[in-house]
Amino acid sequence: MKVKSIFVPPLLFLVFFIFFLPSRANAVPAFARQTGFACNTCHYQHFPTLNEFGRAFKAGGYTMVGGQSLVEGDLLSLPSVLNASVVAKIRYQKTNGSDDLADKRNRGELQFPDEAALFMGGRVGEHIGFVLEAQLAESDAPTFANFKMPIVYDVGNTKLSLVPFTTDGGGAAYGFELLNTGAITMHKPLEHGAETSAQRYLGTTDGAPATGVAFVAYRDIGYVNFTLWSPEHESTDAKPLLRYVRAVLTPHLGSWDLGFGAQVWDGETKFTEDTTTMTACIAPGVPLAACTVVGEIIETTVVAGTRVSAKAWAADFQAQGAVGRFPLGVYFTYGAADRSSAVENLFNSSTADNKKAFTATGELGVIPGRLMLALGWRNADNGMATDSKEDATTAAAMFLLTQNVQFQLNQTWYNNDIDPAWGDSLTTFMMFAAF
Repeated sequence: MKVKSIFVPPLLFLVFFIFFLPSRANAVPAFARQTGFACNTCHYQHFPTLNEFGRAFKAGGYTMVGGQSLVEGDLLSLPSVLNASVVAKIRYQKTNGSDDLADKRNRGELQFPDEAALFMGGRVGEHIGFVLEAQLAESDAPTFANFKMPIVYDVGNTKLSLVPFTTDGGGAAYGFELLNTGAITMHKPLEHGAETSAQRYLGTTDGAPATGVAFVAYRDIGYVNFTLWSPEHESTDAKPLLRYVRAVLTPHLGSWDLGFGAQVWDGETKFTEDTTTMTACIAPGVPLAACTVVGEIIETTVVAGTRVSAKAWAADFQAQGAVGRFPLGVYFTYGAADRSSAVENLFNSSTADNKKAFTATGELGVIPGRLMLALGWRNADNGMATDSKEDATTAAAMFLLTQNVQFQLNQTWYNNDIDPAWGDSLTTFMMFAAF
């Protein structure tokens, strides 16, 4: 996709501010066990959303220490222990459709766990950090579900990073992302992410595998990320690699912490993909010549080349501050994905029209640090020739039992005309814990 001329000036504007405005001084935090800091040192209102301190920690490559001693020597500097934790989500979901077989959530489904991961991360060396999320929810889940190892060097007031990464569902932005707008699935205020984030709705993250390398220049005023990536998890033979560009400006307006961002996904690639089919033998020699025993299952694997494109763009904004003594976070996103042509667009399979969405979400801390209420709205078009409108309204409440144990209730009403068998509302009650 060629970036339209109307979109180029905002990108250049952000790049100018990032590299030519004076830099603010910031402390750089680290993980709670590595530094001895509380969870809310890095998170705004509740995890996983980041505050300014958390952004600085992540941009520093997870390398800073304070709460732990170091093992040091020539070309060696790492914590004396390997820091690890378990992250888990337990959810109950209920839809209001009339057909239990169309969606088992119509009966109400307890997902125990919905997600579970062994999370390890921190300092590898003075300039190297890492994050590893190994899935625990499924026995055949990949160990390196999400992994990155940022290599970060300070050049004046700028941090230059090289970040090799792989993710089973975070998308090309997983290599480096700091805003809470849903640009990656891990950074969002509400569990119903596709209903409150244009990027999540388009499918650029959340269920989007990616492997690649991010090249990042970061200052306190913002950052630029250029990533070469493949739409595969772990090993890949994709050629040429797809391109992803991200520019973010993070100024202050009084006590308000602001974020303005733009994203572009671009390119076309081809990679090898194995397709496995399972065919049951009905009678000897029928339907497959290799079939000799009735009831036998025949497995056939076909190796083929897959060609896809990535054609999408998004813009987002966040403001995090307070109204009186009540914390308030506001998040806006807009994104669009080109319709598919001869080569399928990863983010829009429709050949009829472009896919697009606008979302607005607000989250108020009615009991600061304890209880948050949120409201979100989505205006969306899936790009199909008919029944393309997919608007949604979401209300939510979050309660922190402790800083690292959260209860969250999300209720979404879908405003489009859909099959009553699937229903038009989704309720999610979730316990989210990290320890």
